[in-house]
Amino acid sequence: MTTSDPKTLYTADEKETLRAGLDRHRDAVLWKLEGLDDEQLRRPMTPSGTNLLGLVKHLASVEYGWFVESFGGKAEPLWFDPYTDQDMRADQGETTDQIIAFYGRARAAADRTIADLSLDDLGRPDWRDEDVSLRWVLVHMIEETARHAGHMDILRELIDGATGDRPRT
Repeated sequence: MTTSDPKTLYTADEKETLRAGLDRHRDAVLWKLEGLDDEQLRRPMTPSGTNLLGLVKHLASVEYGWFVESFGGKAEPLWFDPYTDQDMRADQGETTDQIIAFYGRARAAADRTIADLSLDDLGRPDWRDEDVSLRWVLVHMIEETARHAGHMDILRELIDGATGDRPRT
């Protein structure tokens, strides 16, 4: 588990530093949803249909793929095809609570992998022909989560003007 004490994180080891960086962006993703109603969370904000809730669904599926399946774990059965646009859309049959809970379970499963393995341990995703280290996956998922948190920042600003990676005090 990461610590929220910045002084501790500034001197943490590599694994804890990477994990804290990932958690910071994961938390920003969830903050982007706070205070919005279902219509706002699902509202397509770009010509491609990008919306806040769809981005959370996508991030959950990639956490399962990279952290769990790549290292031999079993992800929960998906009700959508992650290799199509289905992982980027929140269909009307999916509830907001269902998608947020899915993200929480994916994070917890990923965190178990991170805790159980060393940074040098190797896994192999089904969709690639090469091994990847846990270190590489952590860096990749920091990039992926930060990228989509940035998308969410823009979408949220268009909805209600809120910006940033956390509530302002």
